Amino acid sequence: MTQVHQGATLLANGSCRFAVWAPQHNSIALHVIGDPTQPYQMRPTERGYHEVEVAGVCAGTRYRYILSDGREYPDPASRFQPEGVHGPSAVTNDDFLWTDRDWSGAALADYVIYELHVGTFTREGTFDAAATRLASLKEMGFTAIELMPVAQFPGTRNWGYDGTYPYAVHDSYGGPEGLKRFVDCCHSHGMAAVLDVVYNHFGPEGNYAGEFGPYFTSRYQTPWGRAINFDGPHSDEVRHFFIDNALYWLRDFHFDALRLDALHAILDTSAYPFLAQLVDSVAEESSRQRRPLYLIGESDLNDPRLIQERRLGGIGLHAQWNDDFHHSLHTLLTGEETGYYADFGSIEHLARAFAEGFVYSGQYSEYRQRSHGAPSTHVGTDHFVVFAQNHDQIGNRMQGDRLTTMVSEDAVRLAATCVLLGPSIPLVFMGEEYGETAPFPYFVSHSDKALIEAVRRGRRDEFSSFQWQGEVPDPQDEMTFRKAILHWDRADRPPHGNISRFNAELLSLRHELPALRHGRATVIQCDATGNTMALQYSYAGTQLVLAMNMGMAHGVVELSLPPGRWTKRIDSSDTLWGGPGSDVPPYTDSTGPITLRMTSQSALLLQMK
Repeated sequence: MTQVHQGATLLANGSCRFAVWAPQHNSIALHVIGDPTQPYQMRPTERGYHEVEVAGVCAGTRYRYILSDGREYPDPASRFQPEGVHGPSAVTNDDFLWTDRDWSGAALADYVIYELHVGTFTREGTFDAAATRLASLKEMGFTAIELMPVAQFPGTRNWGYDGTYPYAVHDSYGGPEGLKRFVDCCHSHGMAAVLDVVYNHFGPEGNYAGEFGPYFTSRYQTPWGRAINFDGPHSDEVRHFFIDNALYWLRDFHFDALRLDALHAILDTSAYPFLAQLVDSVAEESSRQRRPLYLIGESDLNDPRLIQERRLGGIGLHAQWNDDFHHSLHTLLTGEETGYYADFGSIEHLARAFAEGFVYSGQYSEYRQRSHGAPSTHVGTDHFVVFAQNHDQIGNRMQGDRLTTMVSEDAVRLAATCVLLGPSIPLVFMGEEYGETAPFPYFVSHSDKALIEAVRRGRRDEFSSFQWQGEVPDPQDEMTFRKAILHWDRADRPPHGNISRFNAELLSLRHELPALRHGRATVIQCDATGNTMALQYSYAGTQLVLAMNMGMAHGVVELSLPPGRWTKRIDSSDTLWGGPGSDVPPYTDSTGPITLRMTSQSALLLQMK
């Protein structure tokens, strides 16, 4: 059977083809809003699809489907919901004047990812407003822009993980045309575009997919309720729905990579898992487009099979977010020990995250009360995305507070050095590059009163294990959302200007020195007593040492290095960045062991010249 592309597709003959998967219904009719000749009875085809071709339909035409029991719903594969999740779907025009024909993509090793939420990135909260900031981000050194989910969600305020129409670009952000302009602008600045997509659940409001077919299964449960049906009866068409969605973003919107949310909630015991099928489909699309296309996963399972090559029995994702790195770094900088931070706190954890990827690779986890993870040394740290902050690690705190409000400026610069000069793919959350202090709490704008109260109660319960003090911000309150909007007017003011210039210098070094992007880091010193450590890189004749003092007191790092002159390339404690001043000289001649006397919470990079 030829795979059916669901939704409304304008045809060259001036008509529009409508297709929907609804195996639970013997008959489906199309209601074209404002058309006196409707409804149009749809023709049943194989495997539960229904199709009809209607003349005289143009972009902007709104429609619903009438089910066999008389109820009307929007299209599950709607490309646009201009009246929200409960309103009719709208036909869109695929024509767009792309200007990126010379864009051929970028190597994943060269990605420095900047994650942003469209609604709070600017006061306007649109794709077009966000695009005006791209030139400055490129100038700073970012090479990839990652958007949090943009699929249609209820209301105008949401993180994006409550999307109920995976194909429909949210109307308040600028719809599909606005998103295409944004991606085209990314490419015009030489930056890759990454989209966060959610294939593990639908949002709770406006979710009508289950009225059409068995998109869900009661065999498994997820934190959001019934799991999506990826391995039961009729699951072939459910898989196709999501795989076609991934290809839609990569093909029609020219995205370079997709970040796959919460893969641990995709429950699938089949011999050919959905994720493996998705990897194969994206590889075929990459070959067709003759440019690299990537899949980056998020999972809390610490399972290296996700990023292990297919020929070695893995799923074959190109990279994965590494929460272990964040937790290791965060606990050292803040001293927090509650919730999932209870499993971390030693500099040896951070050393393992730098050198191996996963910290928990089969060891017993106090937080989980069981052994957790498997070794990841064989896949390489260049398959991990690391961060000091991201939307989850900020937003899933009670107050949504950023690292800049919890630690000193010295610690902020130290964290940036660990992320941007480490051996993995770095990710920076919007505003972090200049030390933004605005919180990023969880926010929604649901219309269902019972759901609103359930969300409030769920947020309160979520923080019980962390023993944080204070009141949980009301997710439904518009002020919770407004407090998260970035303050761009602060970016050049003290101390933000120092943080911004320091991050720009780190990014310049990352681009200048291939060893930081392609070399595997070896831990050559780790002192749990003094909270100091050092990594050594060797690549294409370049030798680097990244030394860190994570402690609150001055520390000593003793190293045995190859003989030669070691030049200090950057030191986070220099007064140039607002630091207290460095005790490490501009260069050191090594003829044997050398001693670096480092200020508290500082890091430096040495290069042998």
